[in-house]
Amino acid sequence: MKYTESHKYLMKTVDFDKEVVDLGDVEVRNISFESKAYDLIPGAEEYKCEDHNLKFGKPRSFVFNTGHEDELIDIADTQILENRKFYCPVFFPKREQGMSDVGCQMSDVRYPISDTGRAKRGQRLILLFHGFNEKSWDKYLPWALKLVRETGKPVVMFPIAFHMNRAPVYWVEKRSMFALSGKRKQHFPNAMKSSLSNVAISIRLHSQPQRFIWSGLQTYYDVIRFTEECRKGTFPGIEEGCSFDFFSYSIGSLLAEILKLSDYKGFFTDSKLAMFCGGAVFNRLSPVSKFILDSEANVALYSFLVEHIDNHLKRDPRLRHYLGPGHPEGYNLLAMLDYRNMREYREEKFRQMHEQVLAVTLKADKVVPAYEVINTLQGAARDIPIPVEIFDFPYPYIHEDPFPTAIIPADMVDEAFDCVFDRITNFLRS
Repeated sequence: MKYTESHKYLMKTVDFDKEVVDLGDVEVRNISFESKAYDLIPGAEEYKCEDHNLKFGKPRSFVFNTGHEDELIDIADTQILENRKFYCPVFFPKREQGMSDVGCQMSDVRYPISDTGRAKRGQRLILLFHGFNEKSWDKYLPWALKLVRETGKPVVMFPIAFHMNRAPVYWVEKRSMFALSGKRKQHFPNAMKSSLSNVAISIRLHSQPQRFIWSGLQTYYDVIRFTEECRKGTFPGIEEGCSFDFFSYSIGSLLAEILKLSDYKGFFTDSKLAMFCGGAVFNRLSPVSKFILDSEANVALYSFLVEHIDNHLKRDPRLRHYLGPGHPEGYNLLAMLDYRNMREYREEKFRQMHEQVLAVTLKADKVVPAYEVINTLQGAARDIPIPVEIFDFPYPYIHEDPFPTAIIPADMVDEAFDCVFDRITNFLRS
């Protein structure tokens, strides 16, 4: 079944309200999970770090006046129950998948796919991380199916905090968001790319840009606890002592990079990381898009995370603690915010793991430009041998929708999808 056919079939067949969905050779199980790190995000009365036995008391407040706060949008993050209890769709192979000798053409190099090198070892899972401001898994269903069929590894689709099924339904309710978008455009008539698709996240990050850091760290700790439970054999179908690889897209690549760089308890020492349309440091991204952020939110986010982060670290002891060396995950996040900041440290870390990383980029991608991925992963001197491969398709595409299923001839999209994912699955298979 080709990509476009698979996309239509999976959208009709996969039901996230069911515990198990049978796809024949693959089974989708929706695993329930509860975050234990929600007390880190804005909205708590006081904060403490259990690891270092530190109390921070009353939280420091940093809020931009957006002029049109909405009680269902800009609310205390700790009150959003969907972000605390959620499900993770997991694609399980029912049997060993046969591997065929196929490949794709890119930069005059052919990458054959075969079953050589598939070591007989314990179960390995692929953790799949999605893009920014996404509320539906639909796009990723054929991606996950391709990954599980071609690698034989279960694929876990893990939602980032306040995204996908971790966000209230209200945030994607078209009528409400249309009205809210109209109000925002009245308050910020010069805002670019403001839309009903991005108004909820734009208001929230415009109001409190520090949410990017705290929700990111919450997601990191959630993933860590999930992997710990997997290694205990807590979830049906996941074997005790299992290990992990990563497939990430867009901003999900930042999460994957931090997990790999931090290597909690050695869980990810030998993990492979395949990134698609991602991999650049934060301040080299261009997220202003009607599908991602409007320009006002982007300015506030950039101001907090890049231009004035040093001042915020001086004034906020909790932020300084969690982004300091005592928390490798926060320290590595800090290293991934600004290209100029901590460059030597960041590049040495990437140099050490270069054999385990692959980045696949797109020539026409304006959100995560290919050359910025190269700048980050291969370093200023281009002396880090991480492969960054640039693909291009013979049809109009954008970062947010590289494989459009409408208008474009299906065979062209099918070929483009196979070309990209054959390369990725070939890398992740061993």
